[in-house]
Amino acid sequence: MRKRVRQRATRFSLLVVVLLFGLFLEAYMHNFNLVYITLFFVFASAFAAGPLGLRNLGCLEAEQSGCERLFARRGGTCHFKIRNTSALGAWAVELHGAGSVKPLPEIPPHTTVTAALPLAPERRGRFEAGPCTLQSLFPLSTVRFVLDIGKSCERIVFPEPKGEPLRSFLLRQRSPFGDETDFEGLRSYSGAESPSRIHWPSVARGELAVKNFDRERQTETLRFEFLRSGRDDESRLSQLTLWALECEAARLPFTIVMPRKVLDSKKEGINAILTTLALY
Repeated sequence: MRKRVRQRATRFSLLVVVLLFGLFLEAYMHNFNLVYITLFFVFASAFAAGPLGLRNLGCLEAEQSGCERLFARRGGTCHFKIRNTSALGAWAVELHGAGSVKPLPEIPPHTTVTAALPLAPERRGRFEAGPCTLQSLFPLSTVRFVLDIGKSCERIVFPEPKGEPLRSFLLRQRSPFGDETDFEGLRSYSGAESPSRIHWPSVARGELAVKNFDRERQTETLRFEFLRSGRDDESRLSQLTLWALECEAARLPFTIVMPRKVLDSKKEGINAILTTLALY
C-alpha cells in the first residue's frame, strides 16, 4: 500500500505569517539589512522543515494488531505495531484515534514498537473508533504532518459489568453445580458455600468447616434468567455480563434465558454471548 503523508497548517503558522509580514514591512520601509538576514534565515528554515517533517513521518509503517474487549464506561485499549524503515530515528510522533492521543517516544532506526491507544466508549453497542493516524509537528511546529493508518475501525462495546457478584448468586442456590454423592470429609469454609453445608460440630470446637462431597456427575448448569436479573434492561444486561465473565474465569458452564432465545456457553463462545447482550 502506498503511503501518503498529508500536511496541515497549525495556528502557530498563522502567527509566523503575521510576524514575517511585519518584518518585511520593517525591512522595506527602513532598509534594515539585519531584518533581511532574519527573513532569509526564517524562510530557509521553513523550506528545510518540510522535507525533514516528511522524512520523519514518511518512513513509518503502522498497522492495528488487536483490540481488547471494550466495556461501556470501562474503556479498553487498541494495539498498534509501528515500524521505522529508515536508517534514522523518528521523533515527536503521536498516535491519534477516537478522540484519544498517545505520545510515542523516539522510534529507533529499523525498529518495530507497539503502542496502545486508550478507548473510552460511553454506551454499549456498535462503536466506530474512526480513522487512526500518526501525526507529528516535527521539526518546527508550523506544519502538522499526518499519516493515515487505516480505515475506520468498528468494534462491539459490551455492557458495563456490574451488579451482584456470582458468589452471592450461588449462595442462594440449593445445589450450585453438580450432584452431591459420597461424603468425603471436611474442608475449610471459603465463604462461597451455602450455610446448609456448614459442619456445625466443628463450629462448637472453634473451627469453621464445611462438608465436602464427591461430585461425580456435573448434571446442573448455572441458569440465569434475563427478566429476573435486574430492574430494567440496562441493569439486567450489566448483571448478566458480570456473571458471564465470572463464569468464564471459574470455567463454569451456564445458560442465559433471554426473551426470545437461550444462550448456552457450551454451544456458543463467551464473545458471542457478550455480543448478543451488547446488541440487545
